[in-house]
Order: sequence, then structure tokens, then C-alpha cells
Amino acid sequence: MNKEFLPVCQEDMKKRGWDKADFVLVTGDAYVDHPSFGTAIISRVLEAAGFRVCILSQPNWKSSRDFMRFGRPRLAFLINSGNVDSMVAHYTAAKRKRSGDAFTPGGKAGRRPDRAVTVYSRKCKELFPETPVIIGGLEASLRRFAHYDYWADRVMPSILADSGADLLVFGMGENQTLEIARRLGGGEPVSALTDIKGTCYMTDAAGQGIPLPSFEQTAADKAAYAAACREEYNQQDAVYGKRLLQPHGARALVQNPPMPPLTTKELDWVYSLPYTRRYHPSYDKEGGVPAIEEVKFSITHNRGCFGACNFCSIAFHQGRAVTVRSEESVLEEARQLAAEPDFKGYIHDVGGPTANFRAPSCEKQKKYGLCKGKKCLAPVPCRQLQVSHTEYLLLLRKLRTIQGVKRVFIRSGIRYDYLMEDRDDAFFKELVAYHVSGQLKVAPEHCSAAVLDKMGKPHIESYLRFAKKFRRVTGEIGKEQYLVPYLMSSHPGSTLKDAVNLALFLKREGIRPQQVQDFYPTPGTISTCMFYTGLDPYTGRPVFVPRTPEEKGMQRALLQYFQPKNRDIAVKALIKAGRTDLIGRGKECLIPPPPGWKAAKLPMKTQNASWRRKGGGEWRGSKKR
Repeated sequence: MNKEFLPVCQEDMKKRGWDKADFVLVTGDAYVDHPSFGTAIISRVLEAAGFRVCILSQPNWKSSRDFMRFGRPRLAFLINSGNVDSMVAHYTAAKRKRSGDAFTPGGKAGRRPDRAVTVYSRKCKELFPETPVIIGGLEASLRRFAHYDYWADRVMPSILADSGADLLVFGMGENQTLEIARRLGGGEPVSALTDIKGTCYMTDAAGQGIPLPSFEQTAADKAAYAAACREEYNQQDAVYGKRLLQPHGARALVQNPPMPPLTTKELDWVYSLPYTRRYHPSYDKEGGVPAIEEVKFSITHNRGCFGACNFCSIAFHQGRAVTVRSEESVLEEARQLAAEPDFKGYIHDVGGPTANFRAPSCEKQKKYGLCKGKKCLAPVPCRQLQVSHTEYLLLLRKLRTIQGVKRVFIRSGIRYDYLMEDRDDAFFKELVAYHVSGQLKVAPEHCSAAVLDKMGKPHIESYLRFAKKFRRVTGEIGKEQYLVPYLMSSHPGSTLKDAVNLALFLKREGIRPQQVQDFYPTPGTISTCMFYTGLDPYTGRPVFVPRTPEEKGMQRALLQYFQPKNRDIAVKALIKAGRTDLIGRGKECLIPPPPGWKAAKLPMKTQNASWRRKGGGEWRGSKKR
């Protein structure tokens, strides 16, 4: 099978004998032809169906020249921001500008605009007003309804209304895109494509469907926003999901029911397409595209995640239903990797959203869909949960026997709570023996039950059981391996008291995290709804939200209390929390006393006090008035 990049310029088109493209795919990422990149998948799927696709990557949005490169496409412009939301790509959780961009040649920032989908769409409409513009990818998918935007700190309308695009594809998009392409190619106008599952459109006459609070209501009333969020998630199921309507002024956004996830046969076909698995050679002179390094020798074997953490976008984008590639499809990809000239013998990952999900969580969901408003694993595993690692384990065993493969690692995330429900220890033992590259990353996130409930995560006891067993099995086989727990500060529901308790938990467990992630309110998640509204969308009850930089800084500093640079802010946090007993040199203390510290003068109840250092270095309190 001939493997060559799709055209990126007029010269490439001429070499193929094309006078015009059917589709011009505009993306905010550099062009990387690897199945971990959405642009690569969609372009290869269209190519396999007989369509001519050109790639316009990271065009200069400040002029018209790049957008005119291929002329008017015969059927449509397809637009995405890249593999991540452009605002997340540009800004940290503290809203500071990032210094680099792994999806850009040389890792340089600044090659894509803020709100890239909207900017690109408007440009295409300005230059080619009669040509359909279809938006998709993560940025479009998560912003398809009226949504809270953390960077603007306000509710924004659907990206479909904002961008002026004709159609929005949500979810993974292969089957939607193929149907759109075939119908446009058959002569149907884009205005007639109102019945395709997994798509949204704007209309003057919405018709039948479940009404959501309007954009104007969600922008003015936080309870209405929470209600809209709940219904959007309730209908995010391919089995029972209904059509949704959300008024935007005189018009309405219509979301059709979700497209069913790809079957195993369809997934196998998608991953069999002739990807070069490289970035475009035009980037060589700039040092290549850093993002390829993490995935070049990795394999995706599944999609979807029934874990569905509230802060994660996967449930709203890929969905909760788990689908998988066949064993032979995965093995064939591994054989191709092993034949690559720069392959060193290490498959870096065999995973997906959650590596050890290889089947639906229960039989019931196949007929009835996944339960509304409930988690399969949290706060405790559902009684209907079916747990088995047999198929995944057999797959890993076969991968280990492929000629040229030295080691097969799992890096994309193990759901330890699911693993601990498996009565068969075989996978656990082989995971520890063969598939850990010195460190295994897992995500307990917090220790407070109240916070974990807001995250949609299992309680900490599950992690403690897993960690104990991991250490025991590691010791039995004589290896030196470690758990690296991911932790999150300032998630909705996390009070300063919870942060103190987490710091104490970390000290007790001997965990010293080198990195801590502040909660990042990305578009479309349940946690972001809680952050904006201060309400749990499923109960309607108030949720405490750490909002100010000072609050967030205190929680983050407590998680890294052992770092000298955090001492001053951690002291202030402990004073504010009324836990001056944790400042000192005792066994239970978190922070050594600062210079001039006189603990005896400090009251234990200090919630209404502000603290400052006097000239002599002594820490004193003064009541706020």
C-alpha cells in the first residue's frame, strides 16, 4: 500500500493530477499523519472513500493568502483547532500564556489563533461565502452548546452560532463525516443535512426535540445553566439519546442524537489506513513536531470510557460506551511498528482513554444504554459491573512475543478501582512484572470523600488497597518500581480543610508529588459547570468553589508543603485553616516554624484573622474589621 502525505500545496495537487480538492481540511495543529491525530484519521477516511483531500495546517489567519492556497474546494471546508482546544493549548490553568506548543513545529507557540475554529471558519466564510463550512474536533465538540468559557469568564453561545459554520460534527466523527461527504457529493445542499446523527445545526424552525434553557437563560441564570448541562449529559448516549433544542435569540441550535460508536470492524478499518505515522517532512528544518514523540510507538486499542470522571471531556466527546479493535488489528499494527527503522524494541503504550477497559461495563447497556446520572465505578462499583482482564492480558502476551519487541508498556492510565474488582490476579501480576517502565502513573486525585464525589472518582480506600498490593507484588518479583499518583488541587468541593487533610495524607503515605495540577475549567465538563454555577447539576445543591488566585495558591502549596518555596504560603494556609498545630518540628507537623515564629501567641481559631510578618520576622495576627 502506497504511503504518502496528502497534498499540502498546489504543487502536491498537480503531482496527483488534481485541479481541485473535494475537501480542504483546515487545522490548528501541524500536519502529523498518525492515527493519534484527528486530522490524520478524518483525512484518511475520506481518501479511502474516494474523495480528494488537501491539508491546510496552521494557516496565517491574519491574511487571506493561506486560505486561498487550494482555491475553492468542490464540496466543503472541514475545520478543527487540532487535538486540543486552542485556549487550553495557549493558556495554563492560571491563565498565563504558555511558552510552547507541542503540536507546532519546533514546539513554538503562536502558530494558531485563540478560538481557532471560530477564526478559521469566519475566514473561510468571508472568502468563500457559498462553500459549506463544517466544524469538528474537540474544540467544536465540547463547545457545541452554550458553554461557560473560563478565559472570557462568561457564558458564550454555541460555537456553531459564533463561527458562522453550516454544520458541526460532535464526537469522533468518522461516520458523520462520511455521510456528509457522500450526500454533498451526491448534490444535496448542506442546508438539507439536518438528519445526520452526531451533528448539530442552526435553524429558524427547530421542530421536535427536548428543549434546553436558551443561551440567554443560561447566561443570566446559573440554575438554568446547571439544568442545561444535566440534560446535555443525560442525552449523550447512542442508545436512548434524544434530539436537543437550545434557542439562541431568534434561532435555535439543534443537536441530533449521538452517532453510535464505531464497531470493532469499523475501528479495524480506520486503523488499517495508510498512515505514514510521521509529521510532514517540511517541518524537519524546524526540528519536527514534539507531539509525535509520545505516540509514535504507541497503539490505541479502545475508545470510550465508562469511568467518566466529571472533570474529563471524554464522556462528552467520545462517550462512555467502550469499543475496541480486534486482536489481529492491534497485532498487525505492532508488527508494522517493529519493522520501522528507528524502532528500538519498546512499544510505549497499548491503551486509550483507559488502558484496561476492553469490554462494556455491563450487559444491560448494550440494549438500554448507560445509566443516566450514575457512574459505573464511583463512589463504589455498580453491582452490575462485569470485570475481566482476560482478553486484554492475552493481547499483551501476544504483543510481547512479536519479533523485535523487547518490552510493552502501559502508560495511558490504569483504572486501579476497576482492576481491584478483578478476582483473578493474573493481569495484576503481569502488569507489575512486564508492563511498568519503572513508574506507574495512576490518578487518585484527592483523599477527601466529599471532593472525590464531586470529581466522580472512587474513594481513597480503593487507591490504598491498590498501592499496598502493588508494593507487595513488586517486592515479590524483586523489582524497584514506584507509583506516581496524579493529584488535583482546587477542584469544586475542595475546601482549605480538604487540602490540609490531603497534605496530611500525602505525608502519612510518603508521597511527595513533584507536579500538582490545579483544576482547569475546560469547556463542556460537569466539573466546569460546578465551577461556574456553584451548583451540582445533578442534585442542585450548592458546591464550594475555590476561585481566587490566593485560595488556589494555598491549596496547591499544601500539596507540596515540603518544598521550601511553598513555606510562606503554606504557613498562611494553615493559619487560615486554624491548623497552627501543624507548624513546628513535631512528628505530625507539616511545616517547620518560620524565623521568629511564636506559636504560643497564635490562637487556634484564626478564620477571621489576617497574618503578616512584623519587622523583626515575627508572625503576628491582626483582626479584620
